[in-house]
Amino acid sequence: MRRSFGAYFFLAILVVAAAGAGVLWLRHAMRLPGPLPTATDFVVPREGLDTLSRTLAAAHIVADPLVFRWGERLTRSEGPIHAAEFAFPAGASVDEVLRILRTAKPVLHRVTIPEGLTAIEIAGILADAEAASGPVPHLDEGEFFPDTYEFVRGVPRAGLVALARTRMQRILTEEWQDRDPGLPLTSPEQALTLASMVERETALPAERPLVASVFLNRLRLGMKLESDPTVIFGASNGVGKLDRPISRADLETPTPYNTYLIAGLPPGPIGSPGRAAIHAVLHPAPSEYLYFVANGSGGHNFSATLAEHLVNVAKWRKLGH
Repeated sequence: MRRSFGAYFFLAILVVAAAGAGVLWLRHAMRLPGPLPTATDFVVPREGLDTLSRTLAAAHIVADPLVFRWGERLTRSEGPIHAAEFAFPAGASVDEVLRILRTAKPVLHRVTIPEGLTAIEIAGILADAEAASGPVPHLDEGEFFPDTYEFVRGVPRAGLVALARTRMQRILTEEWQDRDPGLPLTSPEQALTLASMVERETALPAERPLVASVFLNRLRLGMKLESDPTVIFGASNGVGKLDRPISRADLETPTPYNTYLIAGLPPGPIGSPGRAAIHAVLHPAPSEYLYFVANGSGGHNFSATLAEHLVNVAKWRKLGH
């Protein structure tokens, strides 16, 4: 028996109505809060839609893989989804999850390298940066510019080193080109070495140009630099720290870095200085100072003569040092 045109038309209306109701239901389901109990950073793998939907459901980021899959198809014109580490808020709906996968920036991780650290210390921090990948490459002393570096998960540690190395070279070149005239330094490498000593000698920004002036004045006069941090660097085989106070035996033990025994600068940096220390070396304070000693309150007393210096040393020793 033939069906009438009216029957087919009625059936078509039913199909359209059902489809419309299905879209309305799907839109509603996509806006419902999801099961994620707390905000979570999650690495979204590069997978097909079916596998990805199950992965997100297993991580409790979406409740129903089917709703996610159909929701992605319904909104596909809004752009592709991406694989990366993303931050998902608690209770994120499928709508929110899809928006994050399409438009959010990946989670940024940070690694901070403080000023003055040695290559060994820096390598340890990079090795502990769990979001980075690959081995830590060889580091030459003083080549890593200290700063906070942001990166996405999986960035090679070698890439971070290359970035820091380039930044150090750029800053050193800029500072060297703008240096004061008449400095007793013949190369940017010498400036870097002296800046690493200044960085280790004082943590006070206001003192860096004064400490630099002492070392530069001594270089002009041919005096030994007599810097304890260089002795410690040599005695610790480049670690930069001793598990005990520096001793007279350390001061009398020959190493290439013992500036109580060698003339001039040590053979290279004893750490990675920041820009302020490099700037201080190339723009030192005008002074006639040749000595400095700790004052017991975090800074130093500076003096131009040995007699003044011995008085300051006596003050320091009265404090129990």
